[in-house]
Amino acid sequence: MIETQAKSQTPATEATSHGRFRLLPELKRSELWTYFGPAFVASVAYIDPGNFATNIDGGTRYGYRLLWVLLWSNAMAILIQYLSAKLGIVTGLTLPQNCRKVYARGTNIFLWVAAEIAALATDLAEFLGAALGFYLLFGPALLEHGWSRTGVMFAAAMLTTICVFLILALDLAGFRFLEWGIMAFVGVIGICYAIEIFLVHPDWKLAAFHALIPSFDRTDLHGSIYVAVGMLGATVMPHVVYLHSALVQPRIKQATHRSGLPGRHFRSRYLRFELVDVFVAMNGAWLINSAMIIMAAGAFASFAARGLAPVASIEDAHHTLGPLLGGISATVFAVALLCSGLSSSTVGVMAGQVVLEGFLNVKFSIFLRRFLTIIPALVVIGLGLDPLKILILSQVVLSFALPFALIPLLLLTSRRDVMDSFANSKRTKYTGWLIVTIIVSLNVLLLWQTFVR
Repeated sequence: MIETQAKSQTPATEATSHGRFRLLPELKRSELWTYFGPAFVASVAYIDPGNFATNIDGGTRYGYRLLWVLLWSNAMAILIQYLSAKLGIVTGLTLPQNCRKVYARGTNIFLWVAAEIAALATDLAEFLGAALGFYLLFGPALLEHGWSRTGVMFAAAMLTTICVFLILALDLAGFRFLEWGIMAFVGVIGICYAIEIFLVHPDWKLAAFHALIPSFDRTDLHGSIYVAVGMLGATVMPHVVYLHSALVQPRIKQATHRSGLPGRHFRSRYLRFELVDVFVAMNGAWLINSAMIIMAAGAFASFAARGLAPVASIEDAHHTLGPLLGGISATVFAVALLCSGLSSSTVGVMAGQVVLEGFLNVKFSIFLRRFLTIIPALVVIGLGLDPLKILILSQVVLSFALPFALIPLLLLTSRRDVMDSFANSKRTKYTGWLIVTIIVSLNVLLLWQTFVR
């Protein structure tokens, strides 16, 4: 399904930009680590606060039933992220830059608008989640000293802005520093949920069954479809489809600076390593997402049967975990949410920058973009809207925006005039179009359930 090299055999030598031929030594396995990073940065978008919202909601309302959505979404994500990386590695351009190069101006404007809508929904979810993480950790103490909830959330939003600026500044020291920082955040989130799983004692047999067997809740078909589409939107996210094609560019530029324009052999080798990077990172994100649902199902799904009020928000989940599983569970939950929000908010603003510069060919300060994109989150905070509902709604918006990122990606990676011998095989094409069909079908089903029934 996934091609890791050109369809024809590549020569042992290649021409440099000066016309000389040189032998390209095979990379040692120990050097694989130097290629780890782009997919881990992309994977942060798969474990952002939107995932917290949809997974907690799904696990609380439907137990383990929707675990299969995460499994299949992850399988889709592996192929999609690999194709995005492949486009960037082979062409040396991002997905938006390739669209601008190949398609008419009107088409590019349309794709840019769709991408910006997705970016705004992403920024809202991720920034709001980080602010909520700060609120859960430090808010109770401030509330006891007379602060209002809105005041604490505004302070958390300002602190989030400062932290994201600092994380973005890591890129100024070198792309590897940013990658290591993001990978550290992913590691902390994984450790936090490993602790939660240890505390909740889940029903592993039931979880495994529902991870493998697709089903919806027949007593609440519309609700379970709505949450499933939200989980899909939170897992296969459109903005990171654009971003991954840009994340692979620094290593290509490094190779170009050292020895001239990289040839087919280098690109084929890079693709093999990037496939490993994608496989490890995406499956790590899938395990964390699954742990979120399992934790919610094990801790909260039985509330209704016991006559208790259901968990209706992320704050409820945090407040309930302490008495239910101990204070450490509530603390690690808040830490995981904070790390998720800070890292994904950083990645989200990077993706917005790639979209804007790629489609419109304009230069725009990434720090100014981060400053402007906090406005919607501040409006939500000021109006006192429910963060959980806003987060889930934002993920459904992302699911509807997905085809406008996936269709150009599939079309471009299938064109020989763009990809040369690295163009998609027939099997990859069919699989890609099947993924798009599934996503669009779920969206249509959700619309029918919402407006027709």
